[in-house]
Amino acid sequence: MSLYIKSKLNNKKKYLQIALNSTLDDAFEIINTLPISDRIIIEAGTPFIKKYGEEGIKQLVDLYSQHVLFGGSVAKDIIADKPNLISILKYIYSQSKANKKNTANQALPKNNIVPYVVADLKTMDRAEAEVAMVANAGASAAIALGTAPIETLDSFVNECEKNEIDAMIDMMNVEFPLSVLRKLKKIPPVVILHRGVDEEKFNKEKQIPLHEIRRIKGAYDIMIAIAGGDKLREVQSAIFNDADIVVVWKSVYQKSEETASLVDGFLKAIK
Repeated sequence: MSLYIKSKLNNKKKYLQIALNSTLDDAFEIINTLPISDRIIIEAGTPFIKKYGEEGIKQLVDLYSQHVLFGGSVAKDIIADKPNLISILKYIYSQSKANKKNTANQALPKNNIVPYVVADLKTMDRAEAEVAMVANAGASAAIALGTAPIETLDSFVNECEKNEIDAMIDMMNVEFPLSVLRKLKKIPPVVILHRGVDEEKFNKEKQIPLHEIRRIKGAYDIMIAIAGGDKLREVQSAIFNDADIVVVWKSVYQKSEETASLVDGFLKAIK
């Protein structure tokens, strides 16, 4: 019998996962427009990780942590200096001192929301090394592909547990996700059901596999994320079918005047 691993996420809530696949500058702009919510997950998308590596994940974690914990935005010029949470706190300290405000009160978080950042590694091999990289960067979760060898997936889930981050397995291009889960020694906290970007672009008949949600939840008490649909009706449909996390990216690929209202609309749709 496979063992379950508990997620850091609250399985009583519904989450919006915002995948950042562009530049660090775009990530900065988008994060600073987001509402402060314990139901928003930030994803370091695969293109972003390939562009910036471990250092990029660290910067994303730090930027989102500052935004969530202190309810504000970090100065853009800090990005160029490869920020970490300490440098951000120093910046806040200096600003509060310059404005003759109470520094002790300014340095305290305004809420108890824990920033949650997912690194979409799409791990296919060398799980131990890739999970270590993500954990070192401060991410809360990592993603492996369900098409990876079972040995890799077992190693991935195990290493995530050891490093105290959530393991997520992306079942893109996996015809029978349950057949993969049944082979694992430990069941990951989250499974992602995914229609790929190229699938959607070149195969208009390809549907998001919502029908797999109930199959998986009928067998395992785990959270399900749905990726591959950015329209509001697709988000609503995923939640109606009992998804726990909805992943969007196209709607927030780059900051626009509508970014904040779009995210608010998605959050309302997934209550």
